[in-house]
Amino acid sequence: MGALEVALAAVRPVDAAARAAAAERLDRMTKPRGALGQVEALAVDLAGIAGACPPPVPEPAAVAVFAADHGVHARGVTPWPQEVTAQMVANFLAGGAVVNAFARRVGAGVHVVDVGVAAPLDPADGLLLRRVAPGTADMTAGPALDRDRALAAVEVGIAVAGELAAAGNRCLVTGDMGIANTTAAAALVCAFTGADPAAATGRGTGVDDATLARKTAVVAQALALHRPDPADPLGVLSAFGGLEHAALAGLVLGGAAHRLPVLLDGVNAGAAALVAAAFAPAAVGYCVAGHRSAEPGHRLTLAHLGLVPLLDLGLRLGEGTGALLALPVLQAAAQAMQDVATFDAAGVVDKNG
Repeated sequence: MGALEVALAAVRPVDAAARAAAAERLDRMTKPRGALGQVEALAVDLAGIAGACPPPVPEPAAVAVFAADHGVHARGVTPWPQEVTAQMVANFLAGGAVVNAFARRVGAGVHVVDVGVAAPLDPADGLLLRRVAPGTADMTAGPALDRDRALAAVEVGIAVAGELAAAGNRCLVTGDMGIANTTAAAALVCAFTGADPAAATGRGTGVDDATLARKTAVVAQALALHRPDPADPLGVLSAFGGLEHAALAGLVLGGAAHRLPVLLDGVNAGAAALVAAAFAPAAVGYCVAGHRSAEPGHRLTLAHLGLVPLLDLGLRLGEGTGALLALPVLQAAAQAMQDVATFDAAGVVDKNG
């Protein structure tokens, strides 16, 4: 079997018994029932993912920043030049990006993966050279990728998940970099949710009204050209790309196969999670939405996947930044399950007795 088939065979539903035990333990902990709100639901999710109650604290964590370029850039969907993708990869490696600052603060490792940057990159510490192709083709003129390359990019993500797990990481955080990638993300969101391009296409890096109208029209044109079948996730990836979305979908599948929580960032990670869910619906149980992006397509994605974001700060940067800000909440939920005494153990009267 290929790497994708192996991963799909390893993805199992989260552990229902561990979830039930966690819910029961939360009710016996020295606090009013439900007082921790969404953190309690998160603790139950972590128990189900780990198959243990209390769940282990998901640390250390690693953010994988998959970088790639997009042929649809030529359609004028962003004012940023394509060269910025490679320039930002260099910035990540130098430690000068927001993802680096946030990762340092929360103690996460940053791993940059070239899965499809157009410009050649030299080997460097912290850079995984896994390029499948030098970017995608223009999705309005034909498929962004052929199926073999789409599959290869998914398998890059699966392999990276396995490597990070083997290195001892217990939480995988999604990151992305690719000028014009929110255009591809909008097409993916429409393909899997059935949303209208006008509802799913956002301003990305902050484009003006004219560029947003052009970007929306480009997404609509690509959808009309390819008429994607959401039951064929590899076909959808082939139609629209991007290589980083395919690799992120693989990271989600690989994390689920290793029973690790995958902390999702914004709209690009959400689009990739839609792809992963189409491959293996049970993979969604291993996903935690770190935040709600300002991109409208991300709201549609979270609703479709049934995920409730931990934070809502109006972020739209990508890179993994919003997910990293949510990492301490994720870890605190598991820590509380381990450390907080029960009413019986602490000798505290439970009014629900």
